[in-house]
Amino acid sequence: MKSQKLIRPVRLLTGLCGMALLIVLFVPLWQIELDAPQYPEGLVLQMYPHKLSGNVEIINGLNHYIGMRTLHTEDFIEFTLLPYIIVFFALFSFAVAFLLMTYRWLSTLFSLFLVFGITAMADFWRWEYEYGHRLDPDAAIKVPGMSYQPPLLGYKQLLNFGAYSIPDTGGWLFLAVGAALLAAMIFQYRINPKKGT
Repeated sequence: MKSQKLIRPVRLLTGLCGMALLIVLFVPLWQIELDAPQYPEGLVLQMYPHKLSGNVEIINGLNHYIGMRTLHTEDFIEFTLLPYIIVFFALFSFAVAFLLMTYRWLSTLFSLFLVFGITAMADFWRWEYEYGHRLDPDAAIKVPGMSYQPPLLGYKQLLNFGAYSIPDTGGWLFLAVGAALLAAMIFQYRINPKKGT
């Protein structure tokens, strides 16, 4: 089974995964939206693979008062590494689709992609924890026992701000690629090895 050649639909789906990952390089991966009475239009922090975007300066100004660190793209090594990791998975997908073409390599691609996804989310949670808990003791506004860790996914109330953390275009594409690779593996697994061409 492991050396079974991939059927054409599976190879095409894997190739499409590679194309989707290249698109991820140019769109935001994640966003945190902030809603408060004084900002009826809302504020948004967007995370691209290589930078922070959105209302970064306004958010930094607000966070200064409660002792949170300011956000700067250059402070995160993830924004240096992530584009290379995405390109690696895109090229790996193309290689599985058009060169390697066996179930063994498809399962290796999916396994590595899954490990990367779990590691990335764990790293994101760690960043949010440090960002929300390591506060400046000399901050202008101090609320005893209060921390400001944004939610990993979903909604959380932070003082008078409601914070929504959700995938953006790139995040949804990542999830779609993971689901597509899993579907490709399941579909290929159901094919009789003698029919794999």
